[in-house]
Amino acid sequence: MKNVIYQRPAGTAGEFELEWNDGGQLVSLAHPQDAAHMNWVKGKALWGTVKSELDLSAEVTAEFTERGTLLETYVFKNETDFDIYTLGTDLGIYVTFPDFYTDAQICMNSCCNTHIWCGGSSSYICALRMGGGNRNLGLVLTQGSLQGYSVERDLEQRSNDRGDFILHPENLHLRPGESYVISWELFWFQGKKEFEEIAGSCPGFVTIHADHFLVLGEEPICFRASFGRGWLTDSPGCVKQAEAFSPEKPHIFRNGREIPFVWENGEALVEDRPGTPGEYRYEIISGGKRSRAVFLACSDLRTLAEKRCRFIAEKQQCHDEKSHLDGAYLIYDTEEKQQYYSHRYDHDGGRERVGMGALLALYLRHCPDPELEKSLDFYMEYVTRELFDTDTGEVFNDVCRNQDWKRLYNYPWISLLCLEMFQLKKDARFLEWAYRCLKAYYNDGGHHFYAIGIPMYESVSLLRGQGMEKEAQELLECFRKHADYIMECGKNYPPHEVNYEQSIVAPAAAYLCDLYRLTGEEKYAQAARIQLAVLDLFQGFQPDYHMNEVAIRHWDGYWFGKRECYGDTFPHYWSALSGVAYRDTETIAGCPYYARKAEKTFRGVLSMFMEDGSASCACVYPMRINGRLAGFYDPWANDQDWGLYFMLKYAGF
Repeated sequence: MKNVIYQRPAGTAGEFELEWNDGGQLVSLAHPQDAAHMNWVKGKALWGTVKSELDLSAEVTAEFTERGTLLETYVFKNETDFDIYTLGTDLGIYVTFPDFYTDAQICMNSCCNTHIWCGGSSSYICALRMGGGNRNLGLVLTQGSLQGYSVERDLEQRSNDRGDFILHPENLHLRPGESYVISWELFWFQGKKEFEEIAGSCPGFVTIHADHFLVLGEEPICFRASFGRGWLTDSPGCVKQAEAFSPEKPHIFRNGREIPFVWENGEALVEDRPGTPGEYRYEIISGGKRSRAVFLACSDLRTLAEKRCRFIAEKQQCHDEKSHLDGAYLIYDTEEKQQYYSHRYDHDGGRERVGMGALLALYLRHCPDPELEKSLDFYMEYVTRELFDTDTGEVFNDVCRNQDWKRLYNYPWISLLCLEMFQLKKDARFLEWAYRCLKAYYNDGGHHFYAIGIPMYESVSLLRGQGMEKEAQELLECFRKHADYIMECGKNYPPHEVNYEQSIVAPAAAYLCDLYRLTGEEKYAQAARIQLAVLDLFQGFQPDYHMNEVAIRHWDGYWFGKRECYGDTFPHYWSALSGVAYRDTETIAGCPYYARKAEKTFRGVLSMFMEDGSASCACVYPMRINGRLAGFYDPWANDQDWGLYFMLKYAGF
């Protein structure tokens, strides 16, 4: 940049408590009545910093509106003698929301889950305090267009820092003397519903309503586009005001081709049948503004599952009698077209990759196939030889019964595999193995650990069904002790492999729901409602299959991917854990909101499974991560099959 000038706002701040540095840049933004005095613009960079190497000048101004919002405007001007073009990430603006994981109480009170939608003219940020509450910060674009965002992380914090966000305007062409304007308004809101009402009232803002952003089989793509008719802000401290605005009938394009729709009462109703699997981008053009929504069409669920299971059996199973890996389901590199193994934890022959076996066992229960079952039997020989002691219940970290790290996360996944094998084979020894595995988990201190996928309700139900009442009661007492610990901790979440994350809260919610289903004790239902409210703060609602009802996660691509790239993973398969917790609320009074979202959440992970049966362990969504080009599905099929497993189990078969 040639130069950037920052001007502080004049007038009364109202519901904003602001601090500026000597250069006029915002360094603190808080709500004056917030007991925690959370700074919503805390980052490594300064809020509003312009990032570009182009010869542009910029003037940044701020002002308070009559509605009680803070309006920020960025004017970019070409003061050279030559045309200036921008492409992709050439131009960016830092918005430094404090989205990082540290001590649980700091997270609950002073950090936020930041939901970003760069959807052209209808762009927004919905920042929700991690612990909940009725003071959250929203940003809605009022002028200009955003094409995407990048992230700059503190890599020393590894998985615990999501980073500073950088918003990228649309590609520009500025002739000498020309300017381009980006404006947005910041406002307080109480929850997601109020945020959507306020943002959706912005004149010309397009809100997309759809039951599903990922459709299966013959399902059509259906959505309703509504248009902001005038500001409506009645959150605390804001003046309620509506300004008349009558939307004009838009033009709607699917992948560049205009499509018909129904225009009714100022809303566009679309029912579209693209016909083939793939991504479909819809652009809505109205009043000179361009907004978008992104859908994915997939094969029907059974076909998707069959192709995936066959791919695992044919391409990901090791056949090498001289190797300890003989029979293992391994990583598959879709670029090199070959299997891969490393003793490095997240690339090894066990751990999360056990999900491949669980998926095949579940699939075969409903769709018998002798060849696939032969593969699964071979895999179980490997598991019991290398990964699992069927006598003691101990689960090992890798082949050779390696226990360099005695990892509690590994136990429930083996127990789930054994339960699936029991239901497939009707052989009680698998049920006994599952019981021993879960007992070993708790003997090793599992009561104080929020492991993923503990089959509490399922294991007790199956044991009772087999007349194994003693074993069922023993596990129930372990589960009760575990749930009581979760209740005692409440929102004071203990750190795990990441200090705080969605896959700590989701198991907490699910296990409390399970205990309520098993015991009927209201205390578990009450505790579950608290966890569900915190869990919901992770879930996005952007009009894009990558993020709609997909949980915020941002480190898995580094640990499990070939590219070893940190950054927002939209989607990542553990987002399905939110769906598991939501589904378990069906018997809890006052929770229909969550139960209705379960299938949408499960569907949110299906884009990780390709039409040829291959898969990707993570989609790193932002445009760049610390300057590195991103926006890709990682080429490794690694640990993602738990996502398809949960979809089939709870919303498929």
